[in-house]
Amino acid sequence: MALGVFGAFAGLVFMGVIGFGGRWYVDSDTGWFGGQWWWVAATAAAGVVVGLLRRLTRLPEEIPGLIDDLKDGHVDPRLVPGIAVVSAVSLIGGASLGPEKALGSIGGGAGSWISQRRKLSQEDSQLTTLSGFGGTYGGLFSSTVIVVMFILELARPGGRRFAKALVGEIVASSVSFGIYFAIAGAVFLDAYQVPQYTFENWQMLAAIPLGLLAVIVVTLLVVFVQLASRLFELVKLPGVVRTTLGGVLFGVVGVVLPLTMFTGSDQLKTVLDDAGKLGVGLLVALVIAKQFTFAVSQASGFIGGPIFPTLFIGGTVGVLVHEVLPWVPLGLTFTCLLAAVPGSIAAAPFSMVLLAAFLTQIGALQTAPILIAVVTAFLTMEGVKYLVARRKEARAATRKPATPN
Repeated sequence: MALGVFGAFAGLVFMGVIGFGGRWYVDSDTGWFGGQWWWVAATAAAGVVVGLLRRLTRLPEEIPGLIDDLKDGHVDPRLVPGIAVVSAVSLIGGASLGPEKALGSIGGGAGSWISQRRKLSQEDSQLTTLSGFGGTYGGLFSSTVIVVMFILELARPGGRRFAKALVGEIVASSVSFGIYFAIAGAVFLDAYQVPQYTFENWQMLAAIPLGLLAVIVVTLLVVFVQLASRLFELVKLPGVVRTTLGGVLFGVVGVVLPLTMFTGSDQLKTVLDDAGKLGVGLLVALVIAKQFTFAVSQASGFIGGPIFPTLFIGGTVGVLVHEVLPWVPLGLTFTCLLAAVPGSIAAAPFSMVLLAAFLTQIGALQTAPILIAVVTAFLTMEGVKYLVARRKEARAATRKPATPN
């Protein structure tokens, strides 16, 4: 309960700060070169501040990701202030990242700090940390069911730990949601108004290629992330210069394509509302540009999560598919890819199905294609990871010198 109360107010403060700070962004035109060139100065300044804050807070270059924190059931409390401040500046500065990393670190870090103070066992410490995640995510996602499912799918506590984790997360996220909703209202449910459509059996089969398309999109995103990371490593720029360069890069892209800025949550609403007006070429450019800005934001030192940007990418691809194949319902393509893209990255397929259903308020029957698309994408992505790992092992084995008899 204490972690729920703390998480609710921490979420309110953090989301309020980034919401107020992001008002400098004026999306006057959603088309090509619809931005304003002074935005580049704003994003570059954010890069300077991010670089200085990373140095002042002594954040290491490599910070554990959100998924790693959940799997480990531990967040280093010493890193939390730096992560929270740097992430806030990153999101205010327009980086293509989400708030879930900072909020998860705040809640999880609180749980880990309490565990250290009370000298809890490793098992109880991990479960308390997971409850801390539930406390901050209860308000952000505005749904206890989604939060509990998301944490359990990623952390995967087994045995008796499952029941204890389930109770802790339900209590923490419920308390957080109650407080958050009373003050701010539901900020993430029913966010995207998709056209309703009649369910037909063929749509379940159509969900399979939509899931495979999500794998292609995610694979391209992984390539962008790896290339950006290698390029910034090869250049070996000082910290402040690197973050400033990253800010300039995604700022220039933002001027050309304004909808690629920030988390993508509000921008996806524009894409969906203007479906049929943006054009196939612009939609393709938005998907590729958003992948590029996400990769650059991460590789250059900005801090944030992957869920919100991938929701934008998936939803935009869904609109694109409908534009190319107008006989396929927009509600079908949008919801399937909205869930399948982040579901294959975060390895949390069932929570992504729930998230897509809650975000769009699609009908009960219409969730069946979403589940098929997400499971298809998830299993295919896991298969790709397995094949890549086997190939690396085979290469490593061939490079080892033969041992003499």
